[in-house]
Amino acid sequence: MSIATARPIDVHANSVVDRFMRHRLAVISAIILGVLVALALLAPAIEAMLGTNAETVDLLARYGPASAAHPLGTDELGRDVLVRLLYGGRVSLFVGLTATLAAAIIGTAIGLFAGYAGGRVDALVMRVTDGVIALPVLPLLIVLAAVDLGKLGLPDSIVSAENVSLYRIVAIVALVGWTTVARLVRASTLSLKTRPFILAAQAQGADKFRVMFRHILPNLASPIIVATTLSVGNVILLESVLSFLGLGIQPPLPSWGNILTGAQNTIWEAPGLAFYPGMLIFVTVIAFNFIGDGLQDALDPRARDRRAAEQH
Repeated sequence: MSIATARPIDVHANSVVDRFMRHRLAVISAIILGVLVALALLAPAIEAMLGTNAETVDLLARYGPASAAHPLGTDELGRDVLVRLLYGGRVSLFVGLTATLAAAIIGTAIGLFAGYAGGRVDALVMRVTDGVIALPVLPLLIVLAAVDLGKLGLPDSIVSAENVSLYRIVAIVALVGWTTVARLVRASTLSLKTRPFILAAQAQGADKFRVMFRHILPNLASPIIVATTLSVGNVILLESVLSFLGLGIQPPLPSWGNILTGAQNTIWEAPGLAFYPGMLIFVTVIAFNFIGDGLQDALDPRARDRRAAEQH
């Protein structure tokens, strides 16, 4: 192996898995999320097994109790609650994972470019990043989500598309959610670009793009993975808030947020309709946070030691 391709970080895969497995809350959270994802993916099969339809309205069966045909009962329109929650989980998890991944890609590219370029470019990019961070996120998202797409000159085929609200939320969250990853990547890049193996690669004639993407980026995997995992829960929470306010995922496409919105007027008649989506949002957000903590301890054992020292 040449000097230019050497790596300063060599984390053995088995040791990472072992450290993660010792984080009990992270393991339990991973199992819970795995079950939720599996159930969401199996929503059509469960729907067929129950012999129901998520969008079938039956006003004669409103607020039905739990039964073999409807394990969690029916909602204010007689629709099966369990099936709608599973389809809503598909949407909420898709938004959380997709928007977070898009934000991580944007943040990684910006942070890597700023950190490696340095100087005025770095200063300008970081001032823009600080400006985005200074903006109040929720009010900004509400304003962006309330913009009429038809007035932006977009084709009617896009404006009236069934899933336009889904992709709109993903785009909005990605455009404002990249700052954390960008700052983290920029700080790590500033440290890495002065390391001997980077200087050796430059001395051997590697261009700046090869240095950034072949030598620096692989060493940023750990902080990027941790920051991305910790952000998923926040994105799901933001999507739920926007949907609850009527500015996120629009019916008939279900999400945990707009299911919760539909239940707010009937909370005294059927509290379960609000409890189920609220509890799923809570459990999912907490689970992603615990998994992020577990990954941080597994990928960077020094982080756990620092937290233990701070607690003492």
